[in-house]
Order: sequence, then structure tokens, then C-alpha cells
Amino acid sequence: MAKTFEHGGGVRSIAVPIPDNPLGHTLVYAVDTDRGPVLIDTGWDDPASWDTLVAGLAALGFPVGEVYGVVITHHHPDHHGLSGQVREVSGAWVAMHEADAAIVRRTRGTRPERWYTYMAAKLTAAGAPEEHVAPLRAAHRRTLPGLSPALPDREIVPGEFLDLPGRRLRALWTPGHTPGHVCLHLEEDHPARLPGRGRLFSGDHLLPEITPHIGLYEDPDDDGGSPARAKPSVGDVTDPLGDYLASLELVDRLAPAEVLPAHQYAFADAPSRVRQLLAHHEERLAGLLTLLAEPLTPWQVAERMEWNRPWAQIPYGSRNIAVSEAEAHLRRLVKQGRAEAVADSEPVAYVAV
Repeated sequence: MAKTFEHGGGVRSIAVPIPDNPLGHTLVYAVDTDRGPVLIDTGWDDPASWDTLVAGLAALGFPVGEVYGVVITHHHPDHHGLSGQVREVSGAWVAMHEADAAIVRRTRGTRPERWYTYMAAKLTAAGAPEEHVAPLRAAHRRTLPGLSPALPDREIVPGEFLDLPGRRLRALWTPGHTPGHVCLHLEEDHPARLPGRGRLFSGDHLLPEITPHIGLYEDPDDDGGSPARAKPSVGDVTDPLGDYLASLELVDRLAPAEVLPAHQYAFADAPSRVRQLLAHHEERLAGLLTLLAEPLTPWQVAERMEWNRPWAQIPYGSRNIAVSEAEAHLRRLVKQGRAEAVADSEPVAYVAV
């Protein structure tokens, strides 16, 4: 039986399961409009997830075929996975920010072996031991989940209202978790008349208890800023953590009355949560500077960082995510002039300055 939640003012949500994932589910929001419901995200592309979404929509009073549009906060498969099926059944449009739409196009056009080769080279350049990289080299013929996501047919333009007749839903570009992540500001009087400005669908940008993953933006066809380059120019590389921190400041200034995130539960007092996250990342950066009293590779930094469990207990795939997060924090320190790559080091090592 699908679990649904009433948020008031014609906004409801469905908990769509994510298979084999500790997050448990994605909250898919259904917003009533004058042309029919519009979904904020859709959930993971899995038969059980699809059945839950369909049953949840039916429990809310309409079949999936009545969906008017789908707005995607970001391209990750637990958010965008079922968009194609929803569109096929209903004829709904699917909207996404261009930066993430470009990733979807690239993903669809890249062979699985290219991704495995890229990930192996990236981890090697970050200092990963050969026993960790070897499985990627051996897996080049396997398929990767999420390599055929639906192509969006509309672009989300930050600052503009989306096509929700009878509603005022404005997109805010909040990069960091992904390059094209967006939050969606529903400009309205809050049903509970809480202080603040409307409600914010926050995707993965702002969650009540979880710190979103901030890693390097992945692109197998672009090695700009790759760790394989001993000392890349500060100006020619992306800075996902810097993007994320700036995006948090944007939400802080907006001060919505309520935040409707894609995981966990709705909450108020967005500025307080923003301050917690800003402090968390500053503490993490300061801790890295202490570690970088001696030169360390990104892998060595990840091994020494504090996670939710000891490094030896972190699963294989999660270690790859952890290394990417370590690299994003190192890149922020380099951008700030607080650390630098050691010239001619291979794999590249970083040290505090």
C-alpha cells in the first residue's frame, strides 16, 4: 500500500521506494493545478517503485494518465528515473535545468565501458590502491543503472515561473549536489500561516537531518581539473562545494515558511538548517587543513575524514562517493588559496599553505 502525505493547499506527496538504499524512499510531490496534477520528481526506475507511484496517485484521487507535467529537481535516478514512464502513459511534459539535461544526454550517449574506464582512471589519479580499482577494470562489459534516463522536453529557466496553470512556481538554481539542481519556490500564502515566504520544494539541496553528498561533477569526456593534472589552474575547474555553499545562502535569503524535501520529512526554519550545513562544511574544511600538514592524496584524505562509520566498514561503492566528496572539499580549499597541489606529484597530493 502506497504511503501518502497531505501538506495542505493542494500539495501532497507519495513515498516511492528506492530499492536497496538506506534512504528508503523518495518523496514525490503532486501539486494540483488548473490542468491537472504536476509531479515534483518521480522516483527510481523499478517495477515496485512504479507500482507504488501509480497506487499513490490513485489514492490521491487521480490516475497517472492525468498527470499534466513533471518537474525534475535533478538528474539522479531516484528523482528522474520514472519520468519517461509517466510521460509515456500521460503525455506529460518533463522539465529539467539545462546543466543536468546535458548530463542526461551525455549519459545516454556514453557506452558503459567508457564510464568504467573513466572511473578507474579517476580513482587511480586520486591515489586509490590497485585492489580497489581492479574490479572497475574487470567490469567494463557490465551495464550501469540509469544509463538510459528520459530526455527532458522542457528547460527549467531559473527565475522564471514554470507551466503550472493557477500556480506560481518559480525555479531557483541551486547547484552543488548536481550542476543543474533546482529548488522550486511555491509562491503562496502558507496554509498554516507560518511566518516566511511560501514553500520550497528542495530536492536534495536542503534536507532536515542529512547532509547532501557534494562530490565532483562527473564527465568522462572532460578531464579539466582532473586530479591527474598535478596543478590545474584555479580558474579552469568547477567548484561543486563552492556552488553548494553559495546556493545555501540563496535559500537562506529566501526564508521560506516551510521546506518540502525529497527525503525524510517537511520542516520549517530553513535559515537554521542552512546555518547548520554551512558550519558543518567549514568545520570539515578546517579539519582537512589540519590533515594537510603533510601531503596527502584524495584517497588518503578520504581514509582520514570522519564518516558515519569507520573507513574499513564503508562499502566499495560508498568509498568511491567518499573520495569524490574529499576531492570536492580539496578543490574548495585550493580555490580559497588555503591548499595547493604538490608539483609533479603522481598520484596528485595536496598540502596546506
